Amino acid sequence: MESCARGSGASVRRSATVGGVRDAALVLLFLTLMAALPARAEEAANLADAREAVVLLHGLYRSERAMRPLAARLEAAGYAVHNLGYPSITAAPDELSSLLREKVEGCCAGAPRLHFVTHSLGGILTRALLAEQAPANLGRVVMLAPPNHGSEFVDVFGNAFGWALGPTGRELGTAPSSLPNRLPPPDYAFGVIAGTWSLNPLSAFVLPGDSDGTVSVESTRLDGMSDFVAVPASHTFILYSDDAAKQVLEFLRTGRFKESGT
Repeated sequence: MESCARGSGASVRRSATVGGVRDAALVLLFLTLMAALPARAEEAANLADAREAVVLLHGLYRSERAMRPLAARLEAAGYAVHNLGYPSITAAPDELSSLLREKVEGCCAGAPRLHFVTHSLGGILTRALLAEQAPANLGRVVMLAPPNHGSEFVDVFGNAFGWALGPTGRELGTAPSSLPNRLPPPDYAFGVIAGTWSLNPLSAFVLPGDSDGTVSVESTRLDGMSDFVAVPASHTFILYSDDAAKQVLEFLRTGRFKESGT
């Protein structure tokens, strides 16, 4: 009995020793992993910072929500996407330019390359922003349905419904003094995607030639553009067009759009 008790005690001591070593090893492993977390987090942050950035800018009466489908496509392609909102109805062009400059500098000054993808008014505001001072890391710009020479709808209905357009929307007519027409030609790589489907029954009476229901195809064109493509989409739904999304990605990668049917 005594021998058995001694053996049992030794077994307990050996078990305690093994358990203590195991626990110590687990603690050491835990501390090692915890020490590595900041380094891994910093590594992940550096990797994110190394990605090319894309700023998305929505159009009049819209919000950043409208750009989410494009944001998802760009993020899946590996870009760091910054979907920026702004008060398109309530602020004047100069106010919007200052606000967007602050936002862009805050999100993207450190990016290796900075692209812009815009819809409608967002393209005009980007032109105004880059005309003042283009960032050193500027890459390419893709404008979807931009009223680069204004819209006849503002000419026709601006006086009666100008209050609904806001101070910036009222400046989107076709007169030489309008916001789009007084901006200088861009001196950077940019492409234009126009829509050719209209859901607006008034467009045939107001807009010349083919249009997306809000902006004529001809008004989207701009001297100096690197490339141009038209897709079968309306002014609003061009943001949800698979064709348009593919063309955006192609231009950001190559500086050109895909030819139709390729």
